[in-house]
Amino acid sequence: MRILPRGAAALAALALLVAAAPADSPVNVPEPDGLWTGPQRGYTPATLTGAAVIDADRLAAMLPDKPVLLDVVLMDRKPANFPADRPWLPTHRSIPGAVWMPGAGVAPLSPEREALFLRRVAELTGGDKAKPVVTFCRPECWGSWNAGRRLVLAGYTSVHWFPQGVEGWQDDHETAVAKPDAAWAALPPEAER
Repeated sequence: MRILPRGAAALAALALLVAAAPADSPVNVPEPDGLWTGPQRGYTPATLTGAAVIDADRLAAMLPDKPVLLDVVLMDRKPANFPADRPWLPTHRSIPGAVWMPGAGVAPLSPEREALFLRRVAELTGGDKAKPVVTFCRPECWGSWNAGRRLVLAGYTSVHWFPQGVEGWQDDHETAVAKPDAAWAALPPEAER
């Protein structure tokens, strides 16, 4: 039997702990084969095949070229115990100039909702599938990952995923009040997951 020196034993124990990390840890979350159909909140992969993963500095550098900014944050829900005699006035803040399509990253989407998403993006890009498009929501949110994946699968070639989301942006930049995209809001909402 071989005895490991004290430091080597500690390293071996640490390696076992890392190897036994839970599947939902932020380390090495694999990309699903298609769209993520689980809960919208949770650890996401570090990659999005076919898209560029960007941080707030890269996004800020892109803004002068006017990429299409797609915010897919879910709409706030009125709490069940919210007092009936008080007005419910949620406000969503986003990256200035973003188009907010609440829940556009949910999977699956109804065929009508998915067609509308792709139609709106085509309108926003002027039909140019090479125009830069940035998808985002909140940190640890699958919605923006799914929205980016939908665009990659639809043939868009300059998709950028901003996983830091609105909160990552507002750490060093201004935000603006956003209203849901009128065409998106005109279609009855999907069931939120």
